[in-house]
Amino acid sequence: MAQFVNAKDDLVKEAIDGMLACSGGTLARLDGYPHIKVVYRANWDRSKVALVSGGGSGHEPAHAGFVGAGMLTAAVCGEVFASPSVEAVLAGILEVTGESGCLLIVKNYTGDRLNFGLAAERARALGRKVEMVVVDDDIALPDLPQPRGVAGTLFVHKVAGALAEQGHSLEDVTAAAQKVIGTVTSIGTSLDTCTVPGSPKEDRIPAGKAELGLGIHGEPGVEQITFTGAAAAMQTVLDKLRGQMTDGSHVALLNNLGSTTPLEMSVLAHELAQSGIAQHAIGPAPMMTSLDMHGFSVSLLPVDADQMAALMAPVDLPAWPGVNDIDDPIVTPLPDGLAPIEPIPSANAKTRATIEHLSDLLIAAEAQLNELDAKSGDGDTGSTLATAARSLKAKLDHMPLADLTQLFPALGNMLSQTMGGSSGVILAIYFNAAGDACANGSTVESALAAGLQRVSDVGGARLGDRTMIDALAPALEALSGGVAAAAVAARTGADATANIHRAKAGRAAYVPSENLKGNNDPGAEAVALLFEGLASTQEG
Repeated sequence: MAQFVNAKDDLVKEAIDGMLACSGGTLARLDGYPHIKVVYRANWDRSKVALVSGGGSGHEPAHAGFVGAGMLTAAVCGEVFASPSVEAVLAGILEVTGESGCLLIVKNYTGDRLNFGLAAERARALGRKVEMVVVDDDIALPDLPQPRGVAGTLFVHKVAGALAEQGHSLEDVTAAAQKVIGTVTSIGTSLDTCTVPGSPKEDRIPAGKAELGLGIHGEPGVEQITFTGAAAAMQTVLDKLRGQMTDGSHVALLNNLGSTTPLEMSVLAHELAQSGIAQHAIGPAPMMTSLDMHGFSVSLLPVDADQMAALMAPVDLPAWPGVNDIDDPIVTPLPDGLAPIEPIPSANAKTRATIEHLSDLLIAAEAQLNELDAKSGDGDTGSTLATAARSLKAKLDHMPLADLTQLFPALGNMLSQTMGGSSGVILAIYFNAAGDACANGSTVESALAAGLQRVSDVGGARLGDRTMIDALAPALEALSGGVAAAAVAARTGADATANIHRAKAGRAAYVPSENLKGNNDPGAEAVALLFEGLASTQEG
């Protein structure tokens, strides 16, 4: 798998230097490459308790991304998924620790515990006051004697960081950290494993499955479960967390494990909000990732007033999303003039049957048109048309089927609301113009032609530009000779688009000509299918 990296051995060093270069001078590093990679606050006040965390890289923005006022004082970075050395941890401790002391926040992995623990012992021997806490928030494996430390560690960073920033003692900061560790729980799920730079990807999660409870280094989870969507995935995670809940207010941290898109994360946030499991949320955001893992985790912390105040304390760190209350969405009425005007329904059996037949044709052609659109667009033409067709069928009881002067505009308004992208707008223009022409006494054929002219005027597309017009224009011109003649003309026009290797309008205009050769324009193909469907009905 191609990745934006140079030499594997330089990956972490270059990433750290890139982050520091763009930090505005707030961060610095020790001169110890390649073995010592310590990021710390450039303006650090040694009179306060220092917070040092870290571990293997690959979890960005954790840990270096949380170095700043109100959170970490220093982060000790290892190679990807590898604990930093004792010398690196010791260097970080010695650099930032003053008379107030230092708290090490360590995730519960053997390498981290050993290296941070030995570094703490050596620092104490050198006269530094050092305490260490170990985070073990992962509940994926309930019988594990040493649960892993995962995204719940961020709660510890934030609460302890707020107290340290306020000038509390090492004893108080350590006690606050231990209190969070005692109650925070986390679990994650993913649709895929992560890709470690320089190593082959482990494809152990088959299509249609999700893995529950896998670790942030890609370690196998507790089980593979059938994936049926965001709602079920979130519910499975929350069911595990509910078994660990206590009374009172809770904060949920919704963490992107790496490559889950912002759109997906917002859907997961919706499911989390609806669950009622927490009253406050941090995220959704990537906070403790696992390289490019396509998954998410939820960490849950019961909070008292002091912890809530610490979590709410401001920090000037782009990676920290802050804490917000979970509320119902604010919904306001549409502005005047935009509320949809419902047409007066009327019945016409023939018109209804025609619309239902055409809608069924589009629904049946969904996969075919998507496949065709994938050659020249983003592969959604079939889905867009099928979605609109299903909505139209569902609203036929409320449509003015007996009056074309009302039906055409009603079709345009409905399609503009149910079709995404430019398609809905184009058809709204088309049918509204056709309705205007009908209201002025035009025949159906003339009204449809007037609609096409309006679309060309507004959208700029012409015959030969490789759009639906290449099928629709000849079909309407031939319509006076009957629907069968129109269907033949539409098919000829649609097939001709396969030989138009340079589109002059629509999304295909941005696609290389090689992608267009031999493939019909999906919009023109849809028009041809509709006219052919009408013709077959009349023949029957």
